[in-house]
Amino acid sequence: MLERLRYIRDSPKMTSDALSEILHLTTVESMVTGGFDAGGQWALRFPAPKSIKFFALTQGACWTQIDGEAPVRFEEGDVGLLTAQRPYTVSSDPSVTPLDAMALFSGRGRSFVTLGDGADCSYLGGHVLLDPTSGTLLSEALPPWLRIDGTTEQAGRFRWLLHELVTERTQRLPGNALVASQLAQLLFVQILRAQMNGNSRIPRGWLRALGDPRLAPAVQLMHDEPARSWHLDELAKACAMSRSSFAARFTTRAGIGPLGYLARWRIYIACKALRDDDLPVASVAALIGYSSQGAFSNAFKRATGLSPSLWRERQAGANAA
Repeated sequence: MLERLRYIRDSPKMTSDALSEILHLTTVESMVTGGFDAGGQWALRFPAPKSIKFFALTQGACWTQIDGEAPVRFEEGDVGLLTAQRPYTVSSDPSVTPLDAMALFSGRGRSFVTLGDGADCSYLGGHVLLDPTSGTLLSEALPPWLRIDGTTEQAGRFRWLLHELVTERTQRLPGNALVASQLAQLLFVQILRAQMNGNSRIPRGWLRALGDPRLAPAVQLMHDEPARSWHLDELAKACAMSRSSFAARFTTRAGIGPLGYLARWRIYIACKALRDDDLPVASVAALIGYSSQGAFSNAFKRATGLSPSLWRERQAGANAA
C-alpha cells in the first residue's frame, strides 16, 4: 500500500477520515471577522461575500434576507452559512431601510460595532477561506445558504462553541486571535457534520454520499487508498450491497459513479501535488495510481483542460504574480 501523501496527513502516525482529508486538501481556514450588538429598529446591508460566510446569533433574534430569497428568522443559537456570492441584509425587521454595513464598520475602524442601545441582539460573523485550486470541492457540496436551528439536540456543540467565541471576544485574554480562529474552525466542521444527517437541501455530491451510512464505507476506502485500482465489486461488498444497487445509490447521492468519484479525487490530489511539491509528473502519476505518465496526462487534461506540466507552470505564474 502506498504511503499517504504528506499534504493529506498532518502526521503519518495519525489516522484520518474522508471529511478530514477533504478539509485538509481544500486548506480550510475559518476566522471570526467581526460582529455587532444591536437594539431598537436597525438593519445592515452586507455585500456579496468573496468566500464562504458564516454567522451566528449569540443573543436575541433578527431577520436575515439573502438576495433572491424570502427573509428568514434567526433566533439565539442559530447559525447561518452562505456560499452563494449574493448580498444580504440583517435586520430587526425586513421593512427597515438598511445601512451600508461596510461603510459603518470601516468608518469606525472597528470589527465590532453597536447599533442603538445594543441590548436586543448580538451577532458574530466570519469567513471560511478555501484553497483557490481545490476549494470548489467544498463550496460545490453545499447549498447557496442554510440555517441551522440552534434549539436542536445536535446544535448543543454549536452553543458551546458560540459561548467560547463570545468569551474570547469579551475577555481579550492572551492568545485570543488564535483561540478564536480554532473555535471558528471547529464551528465550521460542526456545520458540515450537521448537514450529513439527511439535509434535503444539500446538493448531490461527496457530502451527501459521505453522510449516507450505507455508502460511507466505500467513500472511506477510496480515501484510504486512492492509488489502489478499486473495482466496483469490492466497494459494493464493503457496503453489503449488490453491485447494481450500490452503483445506483452512489450515483443518486454523489451525482457521479463510484469510480468516477475516485478518478476526480485523484485529480484533486494531483493538482495539489503539482502545485505544492517539487515532484516530477511521472512521480505524481505513480503516487495516485496511474500506471504510466501518459495515462495520467490524458486523464488530467480531460479533467482540467491542461496538461500537468502546463497546469503546474500556470499555477507557478499565478502564485508569483
